[in-house]
Amino acid sequence: MAFNLLWPLIRWSDNYEAERETAGEGVDCVFAARPDQVTDEQWAAADGLISGPDPIAEENLSKLEKCRILVTPKVGFDNIDIEKFGRIGIPVCNVPDYGTQDVADHAMGLLLSLMKGISRYDHVLRKNPTSWEQMDHPLALRLSAAKLGIVGLGRIGTAMTLRCKAFGMDVSFYDPYKSNGSDLALNIKRVESLEELFATSDIISLHVPLSVETRDLINAEVLSHAKPGLVLINAARGEVLDIDALHDAIKSGQIAGAGLDVLPEEPLNMDRPLVSAWVNEEDWIKDRVLITPHSAFYTPQSVYDMRTKGVTVALKYLRTGRLENCVNEAFLSDRR
Repeated sequence: MAFNLLWPLIRWSDNYEAERETAGEGVDCVFAARPDQVTDEQWAAADGLISGPDPIAEENLSKLEKCRILVTPKVGFDNIDIEKFGRIGIPVCNVPDYGTQDVADHAMGLLLSLMKGISRYDHVLRKNPTSWEQMDHPLALRLSAAKLGIVGLGRIGTAMTLRCKAFGMDVSFYDPYKSNGSDLALNIKRVESLEELFATSDIISLHVPLSVETRDLINAEVLSHAKPGLVLINAARGEVLDIDALHDAIKSGQIAGAGLDVLPEEPLNMDRPLVSAWVNEEDWIKDRVLITPHSAFYTPQSVYDMRTKGVTVALKYLRTGRLENCVNEAFLSDRR
């Protein structure tokens, strides 16, 4: 049976060979840089949609005559109205195994660079090649003596846990949705509150999705419980961390430093005090904060996964009826 797959919002600059090869024969692939470039006939013919951001304005919903699935080819789905698609019987699926290793690697890289002073020493030597100070790094701590706290023990949180255990770190986690026994399987500790995790950890790494519940999850109240000298890593979603509260906590000395791959507004919002202080290299923040441009996901391998895994999920459902990684099951009415 032939199928039509539609990418109504895709911005790669090549000829989409990866997508076409994964789809194989008998699948008509249609690519558009913007939803308004999709014709009414293409909306009507689509059996499945593959898109990161929500590609369908309300006026286009009625044009979907055959569509049976929408796949967002990444982990997060906070920028898709999953309830809207559920009302018209279209499952929304994500790709939770895309970028798992890459994001964990990046979080570990931020941790290592901060704790070992790698970027600091590089920066100092570039400015003063005659300087050879090795013992002036304020965040230095032997990793095998450090206590790490993981917020969110999903796929990426677990991958980060394994990396940190390999360095000999003592790992604890907070995740009220994780089933009992997860701590035993990984030989780590479970704590029952964020406040306890922050109070007992030298380093905290965030690995939770963005939702109504997790927005500003790490706020001034939580940060106030931090163990003095704590270093915070966020490679999850920018909105789970109140960076204005983080600014105050670092400036007061409650938090020693932070590695941030994600921010509440991207690109940089210079109206945020933390961002402004970092860009201007104010003395109190120098060498205590690292910011990267939402790049934790990126390797050539992860981009290939992003471009192909969504195709596989969509076609598996269209061909066999097997639905994987559905994120709007609670909202689905009669499925198409």
